[in-house]
This record gives sequence, structure tokens and C-alpha cells, in this order.
Amino acid sequence: MTSRLNFGIFLAPFHKAGENPTLAFQRDLSLIQHLDTLGYDEVWIGEHHSAGSEIIASPEIFIAAAAERTRRIKLGTGVTSVGYHNPFWVAERLVLLDHLTHGRVMFGAGPGSLPTDAAMIGIEQKDTRDLLEQGFDIIMQLLTSEEPVTFKNDRWDLREAKLHLRPYSNPLFDCAVAAVASPSGPRLAGKHGVGLLSLGATQAAGFDALAMHWDVMEQRCAQFGQVADRLKWRLVGMVHCAETREQARKDVAYGIESWFKYFQSVAGLPHMNPEGNIVSEMIDYVVEGGLGAIGTPEDVIGQIDRLMEQSNGGFGSYLMLSHEWANTEATRRSYELIAKYVMPEFQGQAHATRDAVERAKSLRSKLRTEQQAALDAMTEKHAAEVAQLDQNKSA
Repeated sequence: MTSRLNFGIFLAPFHKAGENPTLAFQRDLSLIQHLDTLGYDEVWIGEHHSAGSEIIASPEIFIAAAAERTRRIKLGTGVTSVGYHNPFWVAERLVLLDHLTHGRVMFGAGPGSLPTDAAMIGIEQKDTRDLLEQGFDIIMQLLTSEEPVTFKNDRWDLREAKLHLRPYSNPLFDCAVAAVASPSGPRLAGKHGVGLLSLGATQAAGFDALAMHWDVMEQRCAQFGQVADRLKWRLVGMVHCAETREQARKDVAYGIESWFKYFQSVAGLPHMNPEGNIVSEMIDYVVEGGLGAIGTPEDVIGQIDRLMEQSNGGFGSYLMLSHEWANTEATRRSYELIAKYVMPEFQGQAHATRDAVERAKSLRSKLRTEQQAALDAMTEKHAAEVAQLDQNKSA
């Protein structure tokens, strides 16, 4: 693809259980400010209610706080667990945020990732995707139409429901559906012609499923008269960047083990089961298995290139999972290096300055000779004028 690739992060977030949550929230907000300054395009913020690590319960409230600290970066729910909420309230909150942010809000929807969340409110896992589809249908109808919605199931009872505010964005802010390895996400996204958030893009199952995801998107878009737009496709991957590979490996030794242990023994996600018992094995699992890049900017560029190829046509945004494998200073430096060296490679900026260098090199000898001749001629002209003045004075 020749279009500009957007960059952002997917902030679940991941914080080690037992640490100060108040400080962790402030660190997350500070990171978003940092990304805004660096020119990143978007941040997606998760919703979780259990397991002690992914501690943001309301992405909407968090977005409201982040919006007041930033200027241009877009802020999305990544994702709203639709089955947990009355869809009317979801639509109402999104429209409010759309106005408060002057159009910087984005809506990401999913079934809910942590089984322990759903269990506490009496939702069985077999029902989460049906609730997502039903709820998303209602939300999109409320956002895109002024026709009242009447709907009833075991969880919701909507009676002539209608929004009393229309969105600030025209015609609507970005909407997307989450997908991992199954076709359920692209099926729903294709039905409504919205974006796709491929959360498991670099996991073994998700990586192999990328082309399948887009095939399903195109089939469903055609079925429902929608347009499958690759620029609305966002892939989530894992990255830590440093000046050298050795430094990157040292950096992630700070926190990669607690992140691995969380998925190996706490979070009950069948699609997320990273392997490794010691830090070096964990790093090798990420790098050698294609899960992500722990290395230099060139390694990150290579990872994105592989995803471009695997997607069989390209995508619109690359989102880095915010994982806190490294300490705060090294994490911020990682995002700076990516903004400085990786983003220009995929946003049409790097080649222009390189082309200018090569053009200057090719013309250097000729123009240098011409410039020197011009300098010599001016020097000779000045000397001749001075000599003439001296001659006139002596005469």
C-alpha cells in the first residue's frame, strides 16, 4: 500500500499486581501525553474488571481524562465489552465523548476478553459473542439513524429508544470490532462496514489468520452492501525498541516475566498462552516466533514489513501493545525511537530526505566546481575593481 500507515498503542493496560494503581493510572495518562507530543495517531484503551493487572474499568472515563491532557491524538475504547452494558448507554456515552473531544473519540467493540469479568455478572462464555452482535447492531442503529429502537432479550429491554444528541463527528467517528483468530470479528465488522481490530495479529494463530480475516471482511461487506476498506484495518503487535538489540533485551528483563506469568497462569485466554520459563526464553519466544520485535528500529521495520506481506494487501494502522516490559524511561525512549526512525518509513517521509541526499551527492562535484569558479570570478572581479580604484587615485 502507498497510503500513510497510522501508528498508535493498545493500552489494556498491563500493570504488575500489588503496585500502586493510582500511580499506574497517572503513568498511563503521562504516556498518552508523550505519544501525543511525538505525533502518534491514536490510543485504544481497554475495559477489564478482574484479574488484577488490566485495571481500567471504564475506557470512557479514562478517555475523558486523557482528552484534557492532549491536543490531537485520537482516543478509542479498546474495547468496550458490549455484552456487559445496555447498548443505549454505550451509544449515549460515545456521543458525549465525541462532543467533549471535538471528534477525537473512537469506538472499539468486543465480547469481553476476561472470562472472570463475565462470570461475575452472570454471562456465560457461550453467550458473549451473540450479545456483542445484538448490542453492536443496536448501537450502530442508534448512532446512524434517528429511528427509535425497540428490542428485548434476557438482558436488555429497549422501548422506542432514541438518542437526544447526534454525534459531533460527521457522519460518524471511527468504529471497529475486535478480532483474534476466529471469523466472528470480521463477520460483524463486514456487516456494518466498520473497521477491524486484529488483536492477535502477531500470535501464531492470529498471524496465520490475517488473510482469512480480510477474506471474511470482503465477503460480508459484499453481502450487506458495505465497502471493505483496508485503511480501517488495525493490527496489534508487541514491540520494544532500543539503540541496540542487546540494550533492548536488557530493557525488557525489567518486566517481561510478570507479563508472561499473567497470561500463563492468571488470565484464562486460550488464544494467549506464551511459552518460556526464564527471561531469555521469553524474549526468544517473542522474537523467534514472530510475536513481536525486541530490538532496533530496523527490527521493528522488518516486523511491520512481514505483517504487510502476511495481510496480503496491507492495513491502515499498526498498534503496539502497551505492556510495560521495560521501565518508564526505557519505554518512553522506545516510542521516541519508533517515532524518529520507524514511522517515517511508512508515512512517506523517509524517502524524500534520502532522495534529496542522493540528488545532492550526484550533483556535488559538478556544482562544487561551478561554485568555486563563481567564487574565483568574484574574487578576480573585486581585485580588478580595487586595482582600478588605486590606479585612479595615483593618477
